Amino acid sequence: MLQKKITVRTMTYCALLAALSVVLARLVGLMPDAASRFSIEAVPIFLSGMLFGPLAGGLVGFVADFVGCMFSPYGYNPVFCIPPILYGVFAGLFRPYLAKGINLLRLVLAFLPPVVLGSLLYQSAMLSWFYFKGSRGSFLQGYGFYLSTRAIQFAVVLVLDVVIIQLLYKSGIFNRMGLWPNPMDERK
Repeated sequence: MLQKKITVRTMTYCALLAALSVVLARLVGLMPDAASRFSIEAVPIFLSGMLFGPLAGGLVGFVADFVGCMFSPYGYNPVFCIPPILYGVFAGLFRPYLAKGINLLRLVLAFLPPVVLGSLLYQSAMLSWFYFKGSRGSFLQGYGFYLSTRAIQFAVVLVLDVVIIQLLYKSGIFNRMGLWPNPMDERK
């Protein structure tokens, strides 16, 4: 369900989640080259959408990407902010589905649209467009290259992201903080 207004409490949590995403992307990730990054930076973005809705999730994705790029040697390119926004938006759109009960399958289904549409298809195309065509071959050669290498990357990252959110959920932290519906309360 979309929130009608964003409270100060929600903005505070979203700011903390955006900051956490930046830290995870820059300090806890492995970046073998300019096009690949093994990182759990999507976890806080996904959580913002799951906990506060698609608008908050999309904004956290944008802010985390924008601020994170300030600390990156590659700079900011607005074309690449689409995938992080999609993680937050889709998590918010899947919130009613996840509220019925979080398990590994539901989390994988919620993560698949932003991973496939945003990180694999769209971002691989943009990487090929900006960094491959002309200098090293055609757009299609670059696109095939990025799709093949990034498919492995995001398969690994998807498993990590899903397991981390599942473990956080099972710990009960979201219920204790009053951020997630308690299934026992809904049955009364």
